[in-house]
Amino acid sequence: MNKILIIEDEPSVLEAISAYLRKEGYEVYTAERGYKGLEYTEDIAFDLIILDLMLPDISGEEICKRIRAKSNTYIFMLTAKSSLEERIRGLDLGADEYLVKPFSPREIVARVNALFRRIKDIPENKNVVTFNGGELVIDNDKREVRLRGDEIALTPIEFDILTLLSENPGIVLSRETLIDRVLGPDFEGVDRTIDVHIKNIRKKIELDTKNPSYIITVFKLGYKFGGGQ
Repeated sequence: MNKILIIEDEPSVLEAISAYLRKEGYEVYTAERGYKGLEYTEDIAFDLIILDLMLPDISGEEICKRIRAKSNTYIFMLTAKSSLEERIRGLDLGADEYLVKPFSPREIVARVNALFRRIKDIPENKNVVTFNGGELVIDNDKREVRLRGDEIALTPIEFDILTLLSENPGIVLSRETLIDRVLGPDFEGVDRTIDVHIKNIRKKIELDTKNPSYIITVFKLGYKFGGGQ
């Protein structure tokens, strides 16, 4: 049973989302305060955290940063802030998806179900793949990435994007293909979502982000993987 934590200070919203998710069979924990949510994460390994950004005691952005410092669990951000800049900022902090209020609890459930279907459908691969003479190592079984011997903290979506590109070296994958294969065909965000994730991956694995050697932009077409085994 997948464990989900909802951090949301509006009781009606919290009750509605948790009721729908429990009906779907998920084990749901709830917190109306950010610090309480952080306490839960100290003791429980959650598969997904649904996080409101506007909380009374600590900002959702700060919570996201603290969680990302120690965990790669999936994070869905909930917010009334709908501008493109706010969405990009949320993704930069490490969120995997960004949902704008108002929304239907059924929409949340659909997104959550789609996420866990994607995870279930990812084939188990026990191979450890190395690139550029061992500089970059992708462990598909452990879902870990190491660069020059040091483990790199990627979010789940970042790992999936990097893995998909690395499995198709030299092949250009469009933003639409990456969205469909990684975020799912029901994803309703903007193409810039992939660009933000790519930017964040480059910050973590490229020596020179302006002249990347692993994730290469193909103008007007998409991205390709440039690392050699």
